[in-house]
Formats: sequence, C-alpha cells, structure tokens
Amino acid sequence: MSAIFDWARSENLQPEPITLDIWRDLPEDFCRQVEVVNGEAIRAESATRPHQKAARRLANLLEAAAETHMRQHQDGCLDVDTDFDVLLWELPRVSIRRPDVALFDCAPEDLRPLPASMIKLTVEIVSPGSEKTDTAVKKAEYAMAGIPWYWIVWVSDNRVTSIETYVLDHVLGQYRSHVVFEPADTESVVELPVRMRIDWSRLANLVR
Repeated sequence: MSAIFDWARSENLQPEPITLDIWRDLPEDFCRQVEVVNGEAIRAESATRPHQKAARRLANLLEAAAETHMRQHQDGCLDVDTDFDVLLWELPRVSIRRPDVALFDCAPEDLRPLPASMIKLTVEIVSPGSEKTDTAVKKAEYAMAGIPWYWIVWVSDNRVTSIETYVLDHVLGQYRSHVVFEPADTESVVELPVRMRIDWSRLANLVR
C-alpha cells in the first residue's frame, strides 16, 4: 500500500492559511521547498539538471544584457536572479511564487519576498509535468500581478528549443504573444525589457 494512505489524515492538513507575516516567520529551508497559492503551501518539485543549467545560463545572458542597458541608458538599477520568492499579492490571500529567472529593480537583500511591482520580467522553464502550470496558471497569475513581461522556455534533447515571449496587455489584464525565438532563427534579438541577443550555443549541451 502506498505511504500516502498513512499520511492522508486530517491532522496533516495545513491548519490555517499562510499570511505574509506567517510566511516571514517560517523556516527558510521550508520556504525554499514551497510556493504559496492563495494561502496554501504548494510543494515545489526539484528541477532537473537541464532545467537548472538552462536557468543559470539564461540568467547569465540576461544579467549581461541588463548591465549593458544600465551603462547605455543610465535610467535605474536592474538585477537578475534565479529561484527566489516573489510576492504576487497579499490579499485576499497571499500568493508567493519562485520564478526560475527574473529581471527586477535592484533591492536590498533583506527585502523578501520581492514585491511583483519591482519585477520587469519573469521566466519559467517548462519541465515534464509543469506544462499546464507554466503555460496557463503562472501565466495568468503573473499577468494579474502586473508583471510586464513573461517568457516560457522549452527544453528538450539537452537544449533550449524555443523561447516564447509575452507582453502584458494592461487593458485586458492578460499576456499577448510577442515573439517566439527558436535556434534556427538567423537573428534572435530580444528588444524589451532590455536588449539581449540569444546565444543559442550557450543554451545547448546543457548536461555534459
């Protein structure tokens, strides 16, 4: 018999919704393993090695592009990070997601979770089993939170096979498709929110 039957008891149910104040007092090792959706803790599955490598390499490309943008435009401070807590909304019940990669306004280290109002771009890398969450659920949530740009990254055969970019339509309150980039494209240049040339060679051979 599956161990799930021993676990499935009323005393093991989450006793109450998680609020932002409660979340800030929870152990960090617990917070790193979950996302919070409308006050309920949702287990965040461990990413595969190709997933992790794609996130790291995309973050490196995006960070370099952000640094170039700041030097050229002198219009603020931008930062890039992977797998950290973003507060989508607090009411009526708190929702906190951990995007694979995000571009955001510079913020103090102790500001956690980072408010969605500071996020310029979130990136989710699709893993087996996460297709619905990344392409529908999180897409809708990030739009509701007002994040201007969203990328969905597809990985197969040990490489990134496409990057779907979406821009927020503030009138409709949802994302509309912007540009889809694939390795066969002769010119893969993202213009917004920062200008970035997609180096497909860095997004192949993810696991050696």
